[in-house]
Amino acid sequence: MNMSRRETLGAATALAALSIAAVKSSPAGAQAAAPAPQPDNLVETRFRNIADLPLRPDGSAVEYTEAQMEPLEGVFWKTASTPDIEFDVRKMKVKLDGRGTTRLAGTLTFSDLEKLPRHTQITLLQCGAPKPRGIVKWTGVRFSELAKAVGAQSFANYARLMSSDGYYLEDDMKTLMHPQVMLAWMANDKPLPPEHGAPMRLIVPFRYGARSIKAVTEIAFTATSFPPAKPWPT
Repeated sequence: MNMSRRETLGAATALAALSIAAVKSSPAGAQAAAPAPQPDNLVETRFRNIADLPLRPDGSAVEYTEAQMEPLEGVFWKTASTPDIEFDVRKMKVKLDGRGTTRLAGTLTFSDLEKLPRHTQITLLQCGAPKPRGIVKWTGVRFSELAKAVGAQSFANYARLMSSDGYYLEDDMKTLMHPQVMLAWMANDKPLPPEHGAPMRLIVPFRYGARSIKAVTEIAFTATSFPPAKPWPT
């Protein structure tokens, strides 16, 4: 049978493709992956025993009913005792710095927050340990409502929240604008106790509890980056 030049080239190409596929699928033809190079001065360390957060398929936190509420247990301050600050949310003063990305800046008070839509959710607060801290009813305002109220612009890409004990959180605005992220001043229908972040704390229920910093004293927005902060307390 005579084949044209085009037919001959087509047959050769098909045969080559079959040969390559056979080599890739054949254990004998497969090349073993080279082992990763080992650092000279690093040593193996133990892994922490951290339980996974119970999240929804979309990454948001599971929300519970009032019948499932639990006491808020444990003390989370990194310092030896609660700080000497004003715990009454109605006397709260939070420094707000827009760094050129918000329409308003200055001192945020509780009267400012009272004007915003009230938000309540019942979510789990879990630290980086196997035992959760409790399913808690939080009451306050969504962070997104605060950002809208102060006129945060589309180029306000990051925010930093500072706690009274020097602990701070920096996160991208996409995360903080999630409808479950809130600033809370009540837990289980009672004012936040000092050991749990009075007068007001951040709640990020789809992250571990260390991301939900307590006793917020400063909130700043930025388009690019923040100046260096003081080291975290030890």
